[in-house]
Parts: sequence; C-alpha cells; structure tokens
Amino acid sequence: MERKARIRKQLLEPEFLPSFYDTAWVAMVPLPGSPQVPCFPKCVEWILQNQQSNGSWDLVQMDSSVDKDVLSSTLACVLALKRWNVGREHIKRGLRFIGRNFSIVTNEQSAAPIGFNITFSGMLSLGTEMGLEFPVGQNDLDRILHLREVELKRFVGDKSDGRKAYMAYVAEGLGNLLDWDQVMKFQRKNGSLFNSPSTTAAALIHNFDDKALQYLNLLVSKFGGSVPTVYPTNIYSRLSLVDSLENAGISQHFSSEIKSILDMAYSFWLQRDEEIMLDVAACAMAFRLLRMNGYDVSSDDLYHVDESTFHNSIHGYLNDTKSILELYKASKVSVSENEFILDNIGYWSGRLLTEKLFSDRVEYALKFPFYATVERIGHKRNIEHFDVCGSQMLKTEHPPCRLNQDFLALATEDFNVSQSIYQDELLHLESWAKGNRLDQLQFARQKLTYCYFAAAATIFPPELSDARMSWAKNGVLTTVVDDFFDVGGSKEEHENLITLVEKWDDHPKDEFCSEQVKILFYAIYTTVNQLGAVASAIQNRDVRKHLIELWLQLLRSMMSEAEWRMRKYVPTVEQYMSNAVVSFTLGPIVLTSLYFIGPKLSECVVQDQEYNELFRLTSTIGRLLNDIQGLERESREENLDYVSLLVLHSGGSMSIQTAKETIQKAIASCRKGLLKLVLRENTVVPRPCKELFWKMCKIVHLFYSQTDGFSSPNEMVSAVNAVINEPLKLQINNRPLRMQSEN
Repeated sequence: MERKARIRKQLLEPEFLPSFYDTAWVAMVPLPGSPQVPCFPKCVEWILQNQQSNGSWDLVQMDSSVDKDVLSSTLACVLALKRWNVGREHIKRGLRFIGRNFSIVTNEQSAAPIGFNITFSGMLSLGTEMGLEFPVGQNDLDRILHLREVELKRFVGDKSDGRKAYMAYVAEGLGNLLDWDQVMKFQRKNGSLFNSPSTTAAALIHNFDDKALQYLNLLVSKFGGSVPTVYPTNIYSRLSLVDSLENAGISQHFSSEIKSILDMAYSFWLQRDEEIMLDVAACAMAFRLLRMNGYDVSSDDLYHVDESTFHNSIHGYLNDTKSILELYKASKVSVSENEFILDNIGYWSGRLLTEKLFSDRVEYALKFPFYATVERIGHKRNIEHFDVCGSQMLKTEHPPCRLNQDFLALATEDFNVSQSIYQDELLHLESWAKGNRLDQLQFARQKLTYCYFAAAATIFPPELSDARMSWAKNGVLTTVVDDFFDVGGSKEEHENLITLVEKWDDHPKDEFCSEQVKILFYAIYTTVNQLGAVASAIQNRDVRKHLIELWLQLLRSMMSEAEWRMRKYVPTVEQYMSNAVVSFTLGPIVLTSLYFIGPKLSECVVQDQEYNELFRLTSTIGRLLNDIQGLERESREENLDYVSLLVLHSGGSMSIQTAKETIQKAIASCRKGLLKLVLRENTVVPRPCKELFWKMCKIVHLFYSQTDGFSSPNEMVSAVNAVINEPLKLQINNRPLRMQSEN
C-alpha cells in the first residue's frame, strides 16, 4: 500500500529534483542595477550548504560513478561561488575534485550532457578569466579549451535552424561569442529559453529581460534555493509516468490518477499549449496516449511535425533516438486511410530508425508494431529491461532515481502473482481436456497451450480468470472442430454433429455415428453449458441460447467449406469471405468471453450493428492474415483460401505476390477501422468489451504476421514460455538514457 501511495503521489504531484548545474547558473545572475550583488542569494546559500565531502556537487557521493555530468555541475558551482567571492574552502575542495577526475573530460566512453564540449570548455575559460587556478597541467587545460573551437569550426557553414537552436540552448558555454539578441528569439511565453533555467540565466546575465527574470523568480520562489534542470515538464513528466505504468502492466492500479493526467493533457492539447507542441517527443506521446485512451485528438494537429521541421529542431539536430521513436509509435495509431500526416511521419521516422538498428529498443519497435505486440509479452520485456534510473541526460541528469524502484517492485510482484495463477489455470485446462477425452482424437492438432497463452497474454489481470478460461476452452474446441471438418470427419459425421448441436438438450443419447462425434459433441455440450451458467449469473440473464447459436453458426460455416471442397466448387471472393468471417472460429472464442469481462451486455447490444461490425473486422483481419501465411498448407490439403481465389478470379492478371500485397492493404484498412471503433467514445458496446476485439486482433497478428505460428509446433514456444513458465530475469539499467549529438 505504501508503494502504491508513493506512486500515486508522484502522479498527482511530480517531484522536481534539484540540478546543481542549473542552480549554479541561476546563482550567477546579478541583481538588476547592482552587478556586484546576487539576484538570487538563496541559490548561492544552497550551493554552500550542499557540497559533498569529496568536493563535488552531486545528489549522491560516489567516486566510482563520477562522470562528465558531475564534473560539469561541480565546475558550475565553483564559478558561482567565485563570482560572488564566497566559500573559499568550498572552491578549493571543488577544484581538487575536478583535478582528480580531469581525465574523465576527454574519456569518450563516458556519456556526456548535451553540448558538454561547449559548456565545459566555456566554463573553464570563464573560470580562467575569474582568476581560478585549475590543478591540471596547462597542456591538458589547453586541450579541453580547444574542444569548443573544434566544435564551433566543425559546422561553421551550417546555417540550419536546428544548429541555431542548439547553439542557443548551450548559450552559457559561448558567452560573448553569441549574438544574444538572436538567442532571445527562442524565448517562450513563460519567459524561459527552452524551459532551461541555465540557458535563461545565461541570457539574463548578458541581456536583461523582464520576462526571463520573472521566470527565474517563479522557480526560486517555488523550489527554494535550488532549481530543476528543466521546468515546466509537468505534462511530459506525467505522460511519461503514465506510459511507464501501462508498459509495465500496472496502470490498472492508478486509473483515476491516470484519467486526471490525461484530462489535463487533453486540455493542453486543445489549447495547443507550447509545453506540448514545442517538444516533438511530448507532442507524439500525448497524441498516442490520448488517442489510445479514447480522447478525440486529430492527426491534423500534428501538421507542424514533418521531417524538415524535425531536423530544424534541437531534437533533430541532435538526432535524438527517443524523439524519433515516439514519433514512429504515434504514427502507428492511425484510425483512417486518410491520415496522411501520420503516414508521412511513419515513413520518415521509420527510415531514420532503420539507420539506428544498433539499439535493441529500436529494432523491437520496428519488428513488432503495437498492433502485433500482446500485452503480457510487452510487460515482461519492459520489466526485464526496466531503467531503474529512468532518467535522461540533458545538460545534466534528469531526473535521477527515486520512484522507479517502486515501479519495478510493484510490476515484478504483479507479474509473478499473475504467472503463478496462469500456471494453475493451465493445469486445470489440461485436466478439462483429458476429462473430455479430447486427447483421444487422433486427427486434432494439440494446441491447448497456445489457446491458453492467447488468453493469458491479453486478458492478463488475475481477477479475469473466467474470461481467460472461456477464451481458452473455446479456442481448444474450435481448433479441434476445425480439424474435424478439414481432415478428421466424413460428411456423415459432419452432419451428425450439427444435428446433435441443433437438438442440444433434446439430443438422442444413442444417435452418434462414431465415437469421435460423441467425444466432440459432449465436449462442446458440457463446456458450453458450464460456461453459459456462469455467464448467465454474471449477466443476470440467460445467455446460453446465444452461446449455442454461435456454435451452430460456426459448424454450418465449416460445413459449407467442406461441401465446397468435396464438390470442388469455387466460390466467388464475396461468397468465400462472407462465410470465412464465421468459419475463422472467433465467434465462440471472443463473443462468449465478452460475457465474462464485467459490463452487462443486453440483447440489444448483442444485436447492434456496432457489435457485429467489431466482430466482422476482427474476423476478417484474422482470416486474411491466416490465408497469407497458410497458403502452402491449404494448397496441399486442397482447401480454399483468399489468396488463390483472388488469383483465380483475376483471369491470370494477378500474381500470388500481387494478391498478397492487395490483401495486406485490406488488412491495414480493416485494422484502422477496428481501432477507430474500439476508441470511439459513448457507443453501444462498452469500452472493455470493445478492447477484447482489439486484443484478438493483436493475437492474430502475433501468430500470423511473420508465419503460420499457430500451426507451427515450435514458432510460438518462446512466447508461451515467456508468459506462462519462465520467471522474470531482471536486467536492470542503472544509468540514465543519454541524449547526445551524433553529428
């Protein structure tokens, strides 16, 4: 409870940890009209009171973890104290610390803050002008000072807006080398430059501006003697927390807090607030999270995000992978064929990411788009690769470790509890299958584990056990029945089974034409009756007739396909798909499970056009994906499929490859249409029920995007084990994500 309370508090009131680097620059600002008096004496005092015993200014004292960030912060604090001639002993200790660790400055293996070669060299130059004596050799000092010259000369002909923005962002390292009037063109409505206290303070030192002063006054009064490295980051920080909770599978614990954050983000979005719109990563994340949580956001609002404007931003100039990845993920939540802005963003961000395949995270995002990634696999991967620090390197580290330990502990506990439940449920399912003698049907594929995996990987909360078992049991039964109509039964047996299901409770006890028909019928009969009783109790109405009707529709559709095959009849494309939407077997699996999700589903909802369209789109996606990957197998077994029908009815004008490409476009169109229906608010079908169709869409993409994973005996084994059998293997990253220039 305490862990959840801490997370809840952070969601509602994000903690801004102090930045020594930025506080030092704010401390150097003189009082307007009195250049020998600090404007913010509280900041000077805070620096004096917060030096570590080793001489550094850092949140933790760990000599083993000294990096360029700590050296930069320490040098900035030394300059601030020297500027006002206070803290002589502090300055000495700080200089000794810098001297002891000076070799890190030129260590290319040590991650650096943004613009380090400019800002650190600039501060060394400023310190020399102030009369500071650095305890390092003159050659070493000259080599570092030369870094800034090299950096400036490297792109001397670069006149891009991205370069100008970058130079303005690291302005404190350039001093009089800059035209400060040009720098002030980057000032935001809140008075800051880039929401950066250090850049704003440097601008105020060189060029007084009342709005900049008001911004710094606000920060110091809000935070006391220190300031954070970036402010405000209210929306982006909170959205990042929401994203982390969803990615780790623990967002259900904080529903009300998440709604408050998204409501606020939506308000900012509608106002086109610069806190969202001027930061491409924040803008992309806001769009994705708002849309996927049912808020009405138009992709037209991303008109300002194109490749040219991206490259003319700091993020683009620095070739920031995180921002590109956010844009790519946002481009995939398209709900219409006409969202050309998203298509364009997806094209160029995908191309840029392809050039960065050195990152596992990037490779995974490109290989498994969100519509082909099921929740529990994603959760496990995110937990195992969790960044405990969760911080990003800007001009200094932001924000350091705190809350993420609670995130990781809660996510780990949740996953372990769930996995234990999954293992027990799978044992129960195996017992159910043996009890119904399904293992005695020699013709049937044994896909029980795959069927349960599909349920557990998507309907993952522990309390939804009934929904998982309904999904899995019907998945097993429909697989067996599919094999029965394809290879396992004769026409007489097919007709016998359908007749028995039609009569249901009135079925004759001695009219089974074979033992396998008897096994199949009683497996369906007893399971549907058991599930129907539980579902009826949950729904407060009798739903058993609907469940039986779903099975009858499925069996009749399979019978039609079997008759086509036996008569060697070639249906039209329209005939095939009209039947295939039912024969793909999702009726008993998905539509039955809807009754166990929670919301009440009246007869009116079940008969509604939206309900039927959700089913049609999901089944169409599954059937088309399956037909592409199962083409060779279906051809060998002389079964019909959509690919061969397209080729056949084209009169020789369409190749198999062209047919596949045509089908892929149809799949993408149906997927966008399905997502649009799922995300639409205030509709007849409750949102949790609509999401079940989307979960099935993800499952069929997982099974059939690359190959026929469901028919393969080995293809999905690693995914199954990851969710059900294998414990978490934490690979904790204790260092922050560095955003560096790759120029």
